[in-house]
Amino acid sequence: MEKTEDILQAGSSTERIECGISPQRPVMREQPILAVLVGAHFMHIMDFMMMLPLGPQFMKLFAITPQQFGTLISAYAFSAAICSFFASFVIDRFDRKIILLLLCGGMGIATLICALAIDYKMLLLARAVAGGVSGILSAIIFAIVADVIPAQRRGVATGTIMSAFSMAAVIGMPIGMLLANLIDWCASYFLLTALSCVMVIVVLRVLPPLRGHLLHHQERHPFRQLRAIFWVRNHLYAFALIATLMFAGFSVSPFISTYMVINIGMAEVDLPYLYFFGGLATFFTAHFFGKLADYHGKRKIFGVAAALSVFPILMVTHLSPVPTVFAVGISTLFMMLVSGRFVPAMALVTASVTPHLRGSFLSFNISVQQLSAGSASLLAGSIMGISANGALTHYDSVGIIAAIATILSILLAVKVNNHQE
Repeated sequence: MEKTEDILQAGSSTERIECGISPQRPVMREQPILAVLVGAHFMHIMDFMMMLPLGPQFMKLFAITPQQFGTLISAYAFSAAICSFFASFVIDRFDRKIILLLLCGGMGIATLICALAIDYKMLLLARAVAGGVSGILSAIIFAIVADVIPAQRRGVATGTIMSAFSMAAVIGMPIGMLLANLIDWCASYFLLTALSCVMVIVVLRVLPPLRGHLLHHQERHPFRQLRAIFWVRNHLYAFALIATLMFAGFSVSPFISTYMVINIGMAEVDLPYLYFFGGLATFFTAHFFGKLADYHGKRKIFGVAAALSVFPILMVTHLSPVPTVFAVGISTLFMMLVSGRFVPAMALVTASVTPHLRGSFLSFNISVQQLSAGSASLLAGSIMGISANGALTHYDSVGIIAAIATILSILLAVKVNNHQE
């Protein structure tokens, strides 16, 4: 009982701190909550990431084109966008723990369907189901962070959550690829199903009820809810920022593995190195960018990180056949800066909305993210083709589009303010 009250007090204390008022009690036990959230984030990040190195296998196994592989990525993203959009109307009405528990169970079911897929159509359906669950899961994770962690420490907390990407790349991907190479690609998704079951138990036993946001909740008609979110200019700038950022990243990243194998000549067994070293680097840079954002300002650090990310975006998409070591180095730099810029961006976005709308806003935000990511994958897949010798074409054009979107995101970040401002 005491633990529950501590967490509820932490949520209310967060808002008092944001308003410039010292809390009556210290914020309690943030670390166990962050640990659970990192685990949940790791689970659904790995679910998505496992598709990327399996691209060459899927293209051979199911006889699909780059466009069809892009559709697999887009189905996941569009499903996440639709589900998180409708979840936005109800997500703030319930205990965050209950929602997280249901979503972890749903992720287990989705990954099991994926593991049992026997053809392209079934795999496409499985990815749509997984995307729907993942979109809402991502929204609830960042809503809990914003509820529990005070604003002045939220950059570091966001960096901690984002380190799940590094963990997925350093630990999850090599294990998943090892299983895929030794047994079959579906073994990786059976592993994720087992991990989802573990997360259900962990959430149930470790996470206390999280109802602090219900103190601020106001029942609204769906149209009034839409008005409360979309009739605020600051919210629109925040959505535009995250949309351009996701478009820039997801027009390039889904095809890196396939491009490295087909065009650069990297062996499929070497693909885990691509994610291992990239993830290992981002494990440190995510925390680094979070701390910089808290000390020097989220907008400023985002601008610097995004500007620097233009260079590896153009390099990785214009790469010619090179030694594997050089290719891994370029992709590592790409992952460091593309994921690093997302840390201050998310901290900036979560601060742009008032507490009582935060859950709905972040669910809409995930919808915008995934819609943009799906559109990027679909557009990139339609631009790219296969030459007579089997190489991917026009990946360089995709890189130029991603670079332009990145520059646009820097301009939009200037317009996004803290909700108190």
